[in-house]
Amino acid sequence: MSKQAKQRILSGMRPTGKLHLGHLHGVLENWKRLQDKYECFFLVADWHALTTSYERPQEIPSNKDEMVLDWLAAGIDPDRATLFVQSEVKEHAELHLMLSMITPVSWLERNPTYKEQQQHLKEKELATFGFLGYPVLQAADILLYKGHKVPVGVDQLPHIELAREITRRFNYLYKDIFSVPEALLAEVPKLPGLDGRKMSKSYGNSIFLSDPPDVVRKKISAMITDVERPRMGDPGDPENRCIAFKLHRLYLPAEQLEVIVSECKAAKRGCAACKKELAEAIIRKMDPIWQRRKALAADPGKVKAILADGANRARKVAQSTMAQVWSALWNRNAK
Repeated sequence: MSKQAKQRILSGMRPTGKLHLGHLHGVLENWKRLQDKYECFFLVADWHALTTSYERPQEIPSNKDEMVLDWLAAGIDPDRATLFVQSEVKEHAELHLMLSMITPVSWLERNPTYKEQQQHLKEKELATFGFLGYPVLQAADILLYKGHKVPVGVDQLPHIELAREITRRFNYLYKDIFSVPEALLAEVPKLPGLDGRKMSKSYGNSIFLSDPPDVVRKKISAMITDVERPRMGDPGDPENRCIAFKLHRLYLPAEQLEVIVSECKAAKRGCAACKKELAEAIIRKMDPIWQRRKALAADPGKVKAILADGANRARKVAQSTMAQVWSALWNRNAK
């Protein structure tokens, strides 16, 4: 299939902190597969980061650099995908402004994430115009590249449906220049953090992609396992009760898992030995990523060049789209 015949994918991440194993298995490994089948645009969503981090914008540039290092080290290929920073393509703001003129406030207020995030991040003042309207910016991101599909987890489906509604409204009011984007549901494994909750930067329970081996070992050694098994002599139930076993499934082969389950249930294996085995398996899996990351970090000019080239490629597409948008507005009767 030629590049011209491929459908387009638009996806991105907010540079709000270090990436962890949840990002690797939930997003980056999926991106790696998609870049072989689709024409992919992956953006560093720094303007989106401002919706919740507007009081500490100085942290965003360094977070951006670290995040892109993780992308590249994990296997995102700038020769097969366009990697760029959102704020380097000003047309994102231009289309966001235009779409905000036609988006009813009621659509934004019914977004389930709006109130959920306000409750979850009570320490931040999120009753802002920017936070309420971030789904419009998200729609602009997608439409600017005429994205056919948007890879998301089930929890993000309301965002895509809102983008679809905005798209249909634009096409109805002006001219049918946008295809209605579709959600591309991805299996997103829910990785447990060190404390049993979902792995998250905000919970402080993450294993980061940039953590060196000794830190991984230390973190895994402190991870919660089976709270109903206080002593090694007690039989365990790794498949139903052990938090760490969810990570074992990702990093150990099936035959090894069978041994772990059998020995744990028979009280022949302790949690400390089991976690040590898990830590070494994670380290083996991560070593190629660490090596690529180290080489890339030693050549910061290369990463800057990749993002500059990506911004140029993205800008050409964005400018073409905006020319069509303004033509549709000013020549509405030619619909």
